[in-house]
Amino acid sequence: MSTSPKVCVLRAPGTNCDIETAHAFDLCGAHPTRIHLLQLLENPNQLDDYQILCLPGGFSYGDDVGAGVIFASHLQGQLSETIGNFLAADKLVLGICNGFQVLLKAGILPGGAKSWPSPPNQSRDATLTWNTNGKYTSLWVQLGVLAPENVFLKGIDQIELPIAHAEGRIAVSDVAVIERWKANQQIAMCYRESGEAETTLQEEILDYPINPNGSAYNIAALGDPTGRILGLMPHPERFLFATQHPQWTRLGLEGEGAGIQLFRNAVNYFE
Repeated sequence: MSTSPKVCVLRAPGTNCDIETAHAFDLCGAHPTRIHLLQLLENPNQLDDYQILCLPGGFSYGDDVGAGVIFASHLQGQLSETIGNFLAADKLVLGICNGFQVLLKAGILPGGAKSWPSPPNQSRDATLTWNTNGKYTSLWVQLGVLAPENVFLKGIDQIELPIAHAEGRIAVSDVAVIERWKANQQIAMCYRESGEAETTLQEEILDYPINPNGSAYNIAALGDPTGRILGLMPHPERFLFATQHPQWTRLGLEGEGAGIQLFRNAVNYFE
């Protein structure tokens, strides 16, 4: 396989982070193409040409019936076989913010290929719902990595990234769900306090703004059991350069931003 993977940055009406997400992959040596969901619906087989599928952030379909719900329904419907083939191959899937919501509500996460296809009306063990403060929240957060074997998180112990969402709170149906995720190393990232010595999964929900949305167990990102799929609420594409950090002058930051490593890891997977 080529060392320069092709990336499908799949957008829908309301997606607004596709350009900078494609730029992130381009900076890392990949060949990204921004494809509208309607284009993929017209020719589903074109996805076979790509090694990475990325669902970027935004407000797909205006989140009119819930964040990511309409986008997810398209993946479960006409695109079900196409998505199933992609998940079964040695390929990668990344969902950022609204893209994470789509992956979870479509049933791509948390099970990945093993749980696909996911019936549209099937009850979920987990969902992403309204922040506990009941409003859209935009700020920078500290994150710790709990699944270092996930392809996108190789070599990252902790990272600071911006979040911007209204429906980013992970809610689970039962504590047994958490135990299953832990056993499979699927809890990929958690919100954590700055200066914390190490990242541990805590049952106690950290206070705002450390945990900005009230997610159960302070979860910020989930992966599938293979480590080839990642969904996260923070926006790594918004920290590609040091100058994007709000305190870059005070902290003396230069060069790349920390977020670019997630995209580089994905590209390096195909070397």
